[in-house]
Amino acid sequence: MRRDVAVIGLGAMGAATLWQLAARGVRCIGIDRLSPPHDQGSSHGETRITRVAVGEGAQYVPFVRRAHALWRELEAATGDALFEACGTLVMAPRGVRTGHHKKVDFLGRTIAVARERGIPHEVLEAGQIAARFPGFALKGDEVGYLEPGAGYVRPERCIAAMLAEATRLGARIETGRRVLGVAQRGDGVVVETDQGAIEAGQALVAAGAWAGSLLGAPYDRWLAPVRQVLHWFPLTGPAPSPAPAFIWMHGETPEDYFYGFPGVDGAVKLASEQYADSCDPDTLDRSVAPGEAAAFHAEHVAGRMHGLGATAVRSMACLYTVTPDSGFVIERHPAMDRVTVISACSGHGFKHSAGIGEAVADWAATGARPAVLAGFGSARFAA
Repeated sequence: MRRDVAVIGLGAMGAATLWQLAARGVRCIGIDRLSPPHDQGSSHGETRITRVAVGEGAQYVPFVRRAHALWRELEAATGDALFEACGTLVMAPRGVRTGHHKKVDFLGRTIAVARERGIPHEVLEAGQIAARFPGFALKGDEVGYLEPGAGYVRPERCIAAMLAEATRLGARIETGRRVLGVAQRGDGVVVETDQGAIEAGQALVAAGAWAGSLLGAPYDRWLAPVRQVLHWFPLTGPAPSPAPAFIWMHGETPEDYFYGFPGVDGAVKLASEQYADSCDPDTLDRSVAPGEAAAFHAEHVAGRMHGLGATAVRSMACLYTVTPDSGFVIERHPAMDRVTVISACSGHGFKHSAGIGEAVADWAATGARPAVLAGFGSARFAA
């Protein structure tokens, strides 16, 4: 049976969109080469930071605000714990305009967005941070932005819950099915897979790190998969409490940065980001050598965190798909107006996913693009 909409890729964006399409009564099908939630893409690792004051730009605020409300709705519907509002702390040295996600003075931008959009927050001096959060070993020149209503979401649980709700509401899900190509024909699209073709009125491509190779030009130029590594370090004593999720820019360059979460099951998850080396998601080395964790600890953690062991108890790789400006791509395909691209979260997408899924589902169901989706076209990269 031909479907109204086919969603390709069921990670954060695809699962959210499928859920919202099904909630609107749209006859939809979701397709994934694996069986989400899984650990082969970008939507795993137990926790993802969420914050409403988005230093990447105020245009993202509506998405994360809606996402927070939708996570709570999904919790009520499923009984699962998805969103932990433990607070998020963003720190940087006073007077240093450290950049993050291609945005200079990320801390200052975060504070400015919070003030502009009326987001409850506090700006803290180093002494106040140390008194509240004794797990941090501060130099004394830090300034912090604390958003009490922020925190983290659990990506695997969120995806499982969204797909379960999508199925309950009538969506069809096909996993273990690899999409080979998408073509527009007449008044619809044909999704070619390794198990035969699927016909639909529209296709929404949320294929993450595989989007560039699947869609070809121009996306293979602008969407670059990059390998990232997550580490869990053991607590050597009681976990400091209360503890927020945090983003810590401790120097002048974008590389002087790491982030982390409250301790869970005796360990604290910490990570940084790299954007210099792109990769092929099909041949990615997903193993993590012990030396990678040791180098990360020496560069970022040593002397900055109390109560943690120096040897990681676990590490894992994941994928980001990044654009030249670290912004999102959400647009109609330039050569196929029945194909919508939802990709390139550039390392800051999961917290927005439920809100973006809602907006894209509205677009697909009504044909009218919501105003919040303006400004995410890939043509800006060629300008």
